[in-house]
Amino acid sequence: MLDLLSVGAISAVLGAVGNGMAGEFGRWAWESAGGAVRRVAGREVPAPTTPGQLDDVARLVHERVHTDPQLAHAWALFARSAPVPGVPDRLARPRLPGAPRFFTDREQALKLLDKEATRPFEGRPRLALLHGPEGIGTTTLACHWGWRRTDLYPDGQPYVDLRTRTPEVALGDLLRQLGLGDERIPASADARADLFRRCAADRRMLLVLDHATSAAQLEPLLTTAPGVFTIVVARHALVGLGALRIPVGPLARRDAVRMLKSVAGEDVIAAARTSLPRVLDRCAGSPYALRAAALRLTPGFADPENPAVTPDHPATPVTDPVRAATEDSYRHLAPAAARLYRLAGLRDWPALDAATAARAAGIDETEAARLLGELAEALLLERAGSGRYRYRPSVRAHAERTAAAVDGVAACSAAVARVVDHCRDLAVGAAQAALPESWRVPTAHSPVTFASKGEGVAALTAEAPTLVEAVAAADEFGDPHSVVLLCQALWPLQLKAGRHELLLPALRTGARVADQHFPGTRTAGALHAQLAHSLTELRRWDAAEPEALAAARDERAAGHVRGHASAVEFLGLLRLRQWRFQEAYDSFEQAYGILDGIGPDDEGAADLPRARALLDRHRGRALGRLDRREEALDRLGHALAFFRDREPYNMARTLTDIAEIHLDAGRPGTALPLIDEALVTLEGEQAEYQVELLRVLRERCTVTQ
Repeated sequence: MLDLLSVGAISAVLGAVGNGMAGEFGRWAWESAGGAVRRVAGREVPAPTTPGQLDDVARLVHERVHTDPQLAHAWALFARSAPVPGVPDRLARPRLPGAPRFFTDREQALKLLDKEATRPFEGRPRLALLHGPEGIGTTTLACHWGWRRTDLYPDGQPYVDLRTRTPEVALGDLLRQLGLGDERIPASADARADLFRRCAADRRMLLVLDHATSAAQLEPLLTTAPGVFTIVVARHALVGLGALRIPVGPLARRDAVRMLKSVAGEDVIAAARTSLPRVLDRCAGSPYALRAAALRLTPGFADPENPAVTPDHPATPVTDPVRAATEDSYRHLAPAAARLYRLAGLRDWPALDAATAARAAGIDETEAARLLGELAEALLLERAGSGRYRYRPSVRAHAERTAAAVDGVAACSAAVARVVDHCRDLAVGAAQAALPESWRVPTAHSPVTFASKGEGVAALTAEAPTLVEAVAAADEFGDPHSVVLLCQALWPLQLKAGRHELLLPALRTGARVADQHFPGTRTAGALHAQLAHSLTELRRWDAAEPEALAAARDERAAGHVRGHASAVEFLGLLRLRQWRFQEAYDSFEQAYGILDGIGPDDEGAADLPRARALLDRHRGRALGRLDRREEALDRLGHALAFFRDREPYNMARTLTDIAEIHLDAGRPGTALPLIDEALVTLEGEQAEYQVELLRVLRERCTVTQ
C-alpha cells in the first residue's frame, strides 16, 4: 500500500488515467478519478490541466491519505483498480506501400541503411534521414530497403505520410495502423506519443516517416525502443535531428540509362540513341523525370512533337527536372485529360476519386475514372489505393498555374464550387444515414444516399480529410451556406468516430463563418456546440467553455428551446470533465427546467421523455460524484425506468452508474448483480469499451469484498 500512496505513485495514476482519456471509457475513468480525489480531499478540486497542477493534486491527496487510514484504504482501492489504458496484447503488423518495380543504383545508401539497422544499440536510437529534392527517389529508396529487410521487422513496418498533418493527426494514424481503435487513442500529442512508445517498447518494427519538414514535427513520433528503426524522408537535411544523414542525389548517367532501359526496354532506348543525350540532360538524373521520359519514348506514345526527343529541344541540363518532366508530360495529354488534370489540381484534395474528379471537370464518373488512369500512367498522378489518386506537390502547383492561365478565373472558381457541392451532398447524405434520429444533422436534400448507419459513418470517416479541405475551399470562395452544412454534417463523425484533431480546423471555420453570416441563429448555436464538443474531447477545456456558452446564447436568441437545453446540458458535461461537479449538477438542473418550455405541439416535444431521461442520468452522475448517493440513485432510477426495454445501451450505462455508486458506498454485493445485468444487456451491442469498463468495476467488487 505504501507504494500506492507516494506522491509519485499518485501522480502516475492520475496522469495515466488522464492521458488515456478517449471516448466514453476515458471520460468515465477521468470523472471517477475526480470523484476519488474529491472524497480524499474533502472538497471539490479542479481537474488538473498541466503537469504542475497534476503534481499539486497528487501532493494534496498524499497529505490527506497519510493523516487518515480510511482515506488511505479508499485511495489504495481506487489506485489498484484505476482504469489505466494499457497496450493491447496483440497489435496489428502494418506493411509499407508496395515496393517499386524498377529500382536502380543506390547501393551506397542501401549499405548505410543496413549498417544503421544492424549496429549495436548502445542506447542510441536507430534513426536514418534520407534527404534529397522532390522526385529524386527518397521514398522509393525507403520502401525498397524496407521490403528487402522484412526479416528484421516481424512486428510491422508502419508508414506515415506527414504532408499537411499535425503531430496529433499523424500519431492517431500510426496508432490505428497498429490496430488501436479510436476509443483507445488519447487526445493530446504527448499522450499519443507516450502510448506509441509503450506499444513499440518490446517490438521489432521499421517506421517510415515521409515528407518531414522539421525536427520539431518529428519529435513526438520518435522512440528510443531498441527494436525500432526509424527512417525519416525529407527534402532537406533537417537541423537538430540526431540521425544518420544519407543524402540522395541524381543518378549517374550510366544508372540513368539503366533505368530508362528497365522502364522502356532496351530496344526502345537503342532506337532512340540519337536523342538519348538530350533526354538524359533534361532529366538530370531524376528518377521521376527518367520514368516519365521513358514512357514518352515507348512505341505508341512517341510523337514528332515530343520535346524530350526532338532536335529542337535544348541540350543543356535543367535546374528543376521534376517541373520539366511535368511540363513535358502535360504537353502530350489529350485535351480531355489535360483539362481534368488542371481543374482537379486547383485544391490540395487529400485523395482524388472518380466522383470528385468528375465534378471538378464537369464530366461523368466513368469518363473521369478513365482519365485518372491516363494521368497516373503519365506519372502526373500517384495511385493512393482504392481508386484514389493524389498529386505530387510540385505537379499540383503546375496544374494550378496552368489552370489559371488556360481556363481563367471563372472556370477555375466553377470547378472548385462543383467539388464543394459534391462534398456537401455526400456529407449531408452520409450524416442523415449515420444519425437519422438527431436534430443536429442537417435536413437539406441530398441526392447521395447510404443504405445503413454503418455505411454513413464509414463514408464520413473515409472522406473526412477531403471534407475538411472542402470547408476551407468553401470559406475561401465565399460560400457560407456550404461551410455550415459541411460542418453540421460532421456531427455523426464527431459523435461516433472522434477524429477531433482532424476536424478541429473545419469546426473553427464553421463557427467563425456562422457568427459572421448567421449570428444569433440555430445554425450558429449548433456550430459552436460542435466546436465545444471537439475541444472538450481534446481536453482543451478553457477553449471549450466559451464555445459552449456561445452555443447556449445563440440557441436562446433563436428561440430554439431544445437547442438551448442541449447547449446548457453540454456545459454540464464539460463541468464533469473539469471535476466541477456542483456546477455540472446546476447546469443539468437548468437544462431540465428549460425543457419545460416545450409545449405539446412544439418542436422537440416528441423527444422530451428521452431528453429528460438523459438529464436524469447526468444529474445522477453529478450527484454521485458529490457523494449525495441517495439522491443520485433516485435520479438514476428514473433514467433506468425509461431506458429499460427501449435502449439496451443506455440501460447498461445507467446500470453501470448505479453500480459504481454502490461500490463507492462500500456495497459491492449490491453492485455485482447490476454489473452482471449490464454485461448481459450489452451482448450483441458491440460495445467493447463499455464491457471493459464493467470488467474494471467487477474487479473492484472482488477487491472490495
